[in-house]
Amino acid sequence: MSTVLVTGATGYVGGRLAPRLLERGHTVRAAARSLDKLAARSWSRHPDCTPVQADVFDPDSLERALRGCDAAYYLVHSMSSSGKDFSEKDRKAAQNFLAAATKARVPRIIYLGGLGDDSPELSPHLRSRAEVGRILQSGSPATTCLRAAVILGSGSISFEIIRYLVDRLPVMITPRWVDTPCQPIAISDVLNYLEGCLENPATAGLTLDIGGPDRLTYRELFHIYAEEAGLRRRLILPVPVLTPRLSAHWVNLVTPVPRALVRPLIEGLRNEVVCKDERILKLIPMARTPCRQALRAALNRVSTHAVETCCYDAGQACAPEWAACHDADYAGGSTLESGYTVRLGCAPQQAWVPVARLGGETGWYYGDRLWSLRGLLDKLLGGPGLRRGRRHPVEIRPGDALDFWRVVEVDPPRRLLLLAEMKLPGQALLDIRLHPVQEHPGSGTSPGPQEHVTSRSSATEMPVQHAPNTAKDSFTDLEMRARFLPRGLAGQAYWWAMYPFHLLIFKNMLRGLAESANAPVLAGPEPLLPRT
Repeated sequence: MSTVLVTGATGYVGGRLAPRLLERGHTVRAAARSLDKLAARSWSRHPDCTPVQADVFDPDSLERALRGCDAAYYLVHSMSSSGKDFSEKDRKAAQNFLAAATKARVPRIIYLGGLGDDSPELSPHLRSRAEVGRILQSGSPATTCLRAAVILGSGSISFEIIRYLVDRLPVMITPRWVDTPCQPIAISDVLNYLEGCLENPATAGLTLDIGGPDRLTYRELFHIYAEEAGLRRRLILPVPVLTPRLSAHWVNLVTPVPRALVRPLIEGLRNEVVCKDERILKLIPMARTPCRQALRAALNRVSTHAVETCCYDAGQACAPEWAACHDADYAGGSTLESGYTVRLGCAPQQAWVPVARLGGETGWYYGDRLWSLRGLLDKLLGGPGLRRGRRHPVEIRPGDALDFWRVVEVDPPRRLLLLAEMKLPGQALLDIRLHPVQEHPGSGTSPGPQEHVTSRSSATEMPVQHAPNTAKDSFTDLEMRARFLPRGLAGQAYWWAMYPFHLLIFKNMLRGLAESANAPVLAGPEPLLPRT
């Protein structure tokens, strides 16, 4: 069997491919920017899996990861990054990867790109995916380029957009692209083709179109989803005046997908994306999944909270440098802080349960209307808002999207650190810590100085029920602290405008967490002093 590098191993496709390769007996090097994020995947502890830290913009890390590999999967792109330069980033990343693979003498690369004829009308997103394929095929490794259109699976970008549009809009006013032909493919079929290319040397160096058995329009795709979801048939009204820009704004408002990611996809919907080269059917023969069956399987996984990976998994899961306590000044500015603490009459394990369930359907334990208003404002500005929720209602792991936050650190039952991904004039962190206290002043002795534990764990899977407080004199200091690195005067103005709301929300959120944990509040909420 082969030793294989999987880039983007914590992403939507890579996170599903890696465990399948392990099951088939391959040795997998799972590459990602964050080892904590990798460690949160149960398959990363497989004896034949080696997590490696690698960044496509760090050539040295790529070469170290690729050394000794028989093949490498290239499953990364920069479309979700901020700004409009994703094409340039993708170009540079592909060049770095090819150079590193050549230097490490990797014989094969397998790349998943996008369908679409090479023409001036091709959207920037599809043109960029095609350019990456050409770059990877220009070197000595034999690069297989698989070209797919709409990928249907629980948590995929295409499925999330379809799901929210059809679920929320009984009447849809759409651009003319709603009648563009496409050839969707189930994520299970994509994975089968990726595996098959590795195991069939005849695919080396080829560019192959992959798709499902159905060719249909987006209008037909919406109707099939509505039928499978048990919804009434949607009225779809295409109009010629909706530009990709206006469509992206509208889709951003209705769905959880951020505008920076929506617009390149919307622009690509005007291009016909169907398979014109069907050599793959002979090279890797299999029974392809019909569109209706793919949508049904995706809906079942969503309803049972069995989504393996999600498009929202893509995101930086590392705390910014200024988050270190000793960095009071960073990049010419000072961090701003506010926070409160309460003492609870329970053990940390009991207090942790509601903390691990923050966001999503559970909400924020106080001021959900205020949080919703902030989410709506974020959507209007092009951010993720609250609608993307969380991957699982109870389990939480590093790298998870949590409403408009990203989980940076999980150390149950001690710490949850969240990095804001909302649109802000600066960077923000929400730091929730639980400190065990063995003695309470009411029991006769005052507690000693609090010990701030900063050890890390990869993930947590907390039970829904409350953990009983078995220790007679067990207490917990639960603290919540916001930290903000403002960007210019706008950042300072934002912080001080939001400061009164922080005080109101934090105090009552702590009370709400205590109530949900079924724990009495023994002291507080009291203001926290800034960390030094």
